[in-house]
Amino acid sequence: MPKSTAIILTNGMLDTMNAKTCHGLLRGTDRFDIHAVIDYKFAGQDAGEVMDGRKLNIPIYKDVIAYLQAGNIRPKYYVVGVALEGGLLPDDFREELLIAMEQRISIVCGLHTLLSEDVEFTTKATHYGVTLTDVRKPRKFHELSFWTGEIYAVKTPKIAVLGMDCAVGKRTTCRFLMEACRAKGIKAEMIYTGQTGWMQGYKHGFIFDSTLNDFISGEIERAIVTADKEENPDLILIEGQSSLRNPSGPCGTEFLISGNAKGVVLQHKPSRTYFDDNEIWGRVPDLVSEIKLIEFYGAKVLAVTLNEGGLSSEELQIYKTEQEKNLGIPIVLPLSEGMDRVLQAVEVFMTV
Repeated sequence: MPKSTAIILTNGMLDTMNAKTCHGLLRGTDRFDIHAVIDYKFAGQDAGEVMDGRKLNIPIYKDVIAYLQAGNIRPKYYVVGVALEGGLLPDDFREELLIAMEQRISIVCGLHTLLSEDVEFTTKATHYGVTLTDVRKPRKFHELSFWTGEIYAVKTPKIAVLGMDCAVGKRTTCRFLMEACRAKGIKAEMIYTGQTGWMQGYKHGFIFDSTLNDFISGEIERAIVTADKEENPDLILIEGQSSLRNPSGPCGTEFLISGNAKGVVLQHKPSRTYFDDNEIWGRVPDLVSEIKLIEFYGAKVLAVTLNEGGLSSEELQIYKTEQEKNLGIPIVLPLSEGMDRVLQAVEVFMTV
């Protein structure tokens, strides 16, 4: 399917972890052709340079009207590019999206605020002939799968990319690993479990945090089993969510137990001391403790990948050297070093 033209709204948040949906789309999507980011704080700059210092030739405009007045093509979609605590749509985003609809641009939103159930949005959508896509709209229970045990028939190796906390780069590392595998001739499929994964266009997965709890295990199983049957892959990669011990939303055991993933790539942000940078929520555990917990569930940590935010290159190298000596597994910086050493560990895992 051809990609749909799109612009992304971050409205002052592009340089924060709240814009992780936008960051994911900027790093790669098979669903959208991204033409610009809308962010008044960084108007006139390059989106890639603001995100991580790497130019992408994707411009930033202050609002949708400025984008159109610059002579750019009218995009088919305006994507809400943030993931916020509680998932509510900010008021300033609302105004900007309503203006975009008047310009006959359809909206894609991954927040818990459902635009398709908002009278102002639905009325305007009907009037201007545009669509409202709520990626996180919960599916009805009769559309969901209950866990059956069919996962045990899947013989394809499965690796979950788990994290030490929320918003540390799990999905990005998972995508990088998938791309590295494919470049090496390994047919890898990625199971998405969040709104950004759907927006990136992966074929198999589900939205974890908008799925009825009784069916979480079954939806993990269904996505993996379906991917295995339809794609016949050499390797299945599973995007993790939150972390095993984040008290605001502990998650991860489902992928190890219900998804029967026996390999783990563990993503960590060493500059982060507390879960979600919130002292009240407690300290992020050390790597040794987390690896032991994962092993308790019957899985093996193959490598640790690091989010580079908040530390200098020198500090990262010191941390990496110390942890690699301590743990005896590859410690890798995906953004600056690539995934070669992780891929080597994965190839060994696949032969066991």
